[in-house]
Amino acid sequence: MPVEVTWWGHATCTVEDSGTRVLTDPLFTRRLAHLRRRRGATPPPEAAVADVALVSHLHADHLHVPSLARLAPGTRLVVPRGAPRQVRGLRGLRHLRLCEVAPGDEVSVGDLVVRAVPAHHDGRRLPVGPHRSPALGFVVEGEARTYFAGDTGLFESMPKEVGPVDVALLPVGGWGPCLGEGHLDAGRAAEALALLAPHSAIPVHYGTYWPIGMDAVRPHEFHAPGAEFVRLAALRAPEVAVHRLEHGESVRPGVAE
Repeated sequence: MPVEVTWWGHATCTVEDSGTRVLTDPLFTRRLAHLRRRRGATPPPEAAVADVALVSHLHADHLHVPSLARLAPGTRLVVPRGAPRQVRGLRGLRHLRLCEVAPGDEVSVGDLVVRAVPAHHDGRRLPVGPHRSPALGFVVEGEARTYFAGDTGLFESMPKEVGPVDVALLPVGGWGPCLGEGHLDAGRAAEALALLAPHSAIPVHYGTYWPIGMDAVRPHEFHAPGAEFVRLAALRAPEVAVHRLEHGESVRPGVAE
């Protein structure tokens, strides 16, 4: 399977397929409001090199304007429909080629097709406010089909909406002691894996950021989700190869080393 995935931490990954670099939810900072990066170095400059960057939803740990500003001029930036009206800082990123999408929309980048799919998650920019932009996942189709779930909970139509995929990048945790509705923990991510039945999976969105001053509050929610996902995936989807990466580590799913 000729695709390479690098996990930079949180929901930030680079997917390389068919000579095209895809970057997901870029977050290149050591601190974001009340969160600080507790594990993994800040991603190096090469992490910001991409042909296209995908933003799954408007929460600040997924749509981080200062990180997007580091992308090279001419980079395609795919965001949920209506995002520029909700996030003023996006309108200042004139060096990027902005593209708004909703579920079902497709964008061609090089030899890839990026398809937006639904996510079960709060798409608002702030904890309060109108729902004007959908939360999304993305399927990157090239020589392989790679599903980046963004932030999502389980939903009944997930297998139909996502379709058959080779690699699934699934969130398995969060940045705080509790996960609210519209999120996957390790157990629900393993259930999603059984529904989607990809060839390979990579857990993301855990073990990177944590609230300042809360290091001792439910620390297992920070440290454990990746290993717990590996354990539960082996029980619920034993045919799927699961790759638990360290920060900055890469893998070529399905390619023998």
